[in-house]
Amino acid sequence: MGSTLQIRKKGVITLPMELRRQYNLDEGDILTLVDLGEGAFILVPQVSQVAAQGDRVARTLAEENVSLEDMLLALDEERERYYQEHYAKE
Repeated sequence: MGSTLQIRKKGVITLPMELRRQYNLDEGDILTLVDLGEGAFILVPQVSQVAAQGDRVARTLAEENVSLEDMLLALDEERERYYQEHYAKE
């Protein structure tokens, strides 16, 4: 199935809503343009590494049955321990 797109000012194109929904694309997402030669190219969505790592952390927390509050408390405790070891005057 093909779609017709129009290049607008500054090279802006709009992807049809059906494709954005189908591939879960949102404003600000990054795509890589791959030149296949002879005037053909493809657009490949790039997964944000920040989002991918955030999803990984969320899955691990769920698997370990750790709440966000538990994780934040542990981070605060670790931050305090690090400060005491490296910066606190004795």
